[in-house]
Amino acid sequence: MDIASEPLPADRREPLNPPAAALGAAAAPFAAGLPDRIAARYRGRFARHFVRGKIARDPAVPAVLARGPYGHVLDLGCGRGQLSIALLLTGAAERVTGFDIDAAKVALAQQAAGELPARFAVADLAAAAIPPCDTVLLIDVLLQIPPAGQDALLARIAAARPRRVLVRAFDPDAGWRAAFGFAMERVRRLLGGDLGLRGALAPRPLAEIAQPFAAAGYRVETSPCWTGTPLPNVLMVAERP
Repeated sequence: MDIASEPLPADRREPLNPPAAALGAAAAPFAAGLPDRIAARYRGRFARHFVRGKIARDPAVPAVLARGPYGHVLDLGCGRGQLSIALLLTGAAERVTGFDIDAAKVALAQQAAGELPARFAVADLAAAAIPPCDTVLLIDVLLQIPPAGQDALLARIAAARPRRVLVRAFDPDAGWRAAFGFAMERVRRLLGGDLGLRGALAPRPLAEIAQPFAAAGYRVETSPCWTGTPLPNVLMVAERP
């Protein structure tokens, strides 16, 4: 397993740095107006504004795009589907299946996907079966699930044996970033974010997230994924040899 089991001091961590060629390839769609192209697929001013901002400013988007191609992607906690749609429009995914507990967001995702090879469905990740796929995405979703549910979900993913698993996780050991992230998540829930799941804020130590994949023979790497933000987000990539 290639993961730092002890957290790096916050002042020594570096932004996620994919290979230069991959980073350049990931940046090209943004120069071609990818945020606007994706946002235009959504109905409603709020949805378009939210999606445009997420695609343009979330460091997870270029980090994930840089590591494709992914084949058939299973996007767990897909929300409005903007990352799935970005993968399809850039050719980083052949097709996408997305699950989310929020029916309104799932409906927005399916409408925005239009003619693209994507299917979005309402599902509770605490119990959902993992269908066959090449790559699983878990972006900003684990901390919203109680620890026992996280363990069960990670075990089901590892047992399904996808080729790759990408997890954008909240690092609870990231010093001041973690403190800021906890505060932001609490405020978001008080304002009704994530269906008001105020009690479900359970970020895990990174080694605990990696353990099921390492035990299943995956190579696991973890890098900071917080460029331009004060948040404690990291990108964990588990890949079968």
